[in-house]
Amino acid sequence: MSKSKSDTNAISMLKKDHQTVKGLFEQFEDAKDPAEKQNIISEAIQELKIHATIEEEIFYPAIRGEMEEDILNEADVEHHVARMLIAELDESNDDDAYRDARFTVLAEAVRHHIKEEEGQMLPKAENLDLDFDSLGEQMMQRKEELESEGVPADSEHEMVAANPGKVREKTMMASAKKAAAQGSDRETRKTPSRKK
Repeated sequence: MSKSKSDTNAISMLKKDHQTVKGLFEQFEDAKDPAEKQNIISEAIQELKIHATIEEEIFYPAIRGEMEEDILNEADVEHHVARMLIAELDESNDDDAYRDARFTVLAEAVRHHIKEEEGQMLPKAENLDLDFDSLGEQMMQRKEELESEGVPADSEHEMVAANPGKVREKTMMASAKKAAAQGSDRETRKTPSRKK
């Protein structure tokens, strides 16, 4: 069965992927059961990995020479932040509450990225003299490969794997130090000064 042009248009494909992950984020927010949340997280992570890969390998390079560099540079940095959180979710053994917090931050970062892509990058890209149907066909082929063969490892996963637990450990140590300092400050304020 052949796909309609809107199904293989690169910009339409990206927007459809955006809707899929935003739907998963909403499902996660409504879910109560930890196992259900974990299943949603796993599905969202897989969708995000595939989406980021086809953007980075095919879409961004196709528009890079035609678009303002700052828009694409910011998108690259946003991808890096999302991939770091994804790597931490993939590699961690967090309790449910911390895992949920990490995924919530990922969802917020991705929603911001989607808002910027759909509000700035994609409208500008639509005005470029590119064959978005042909580009979409390349992206669809790569997406199918990634779905069947898996997403290749990225440098963010390598960084997190090389330092297991270090991010959370450092965050918790900093929080403990801050709490101890605040507790000390409270004790100092509670102790009445003695008059001579």
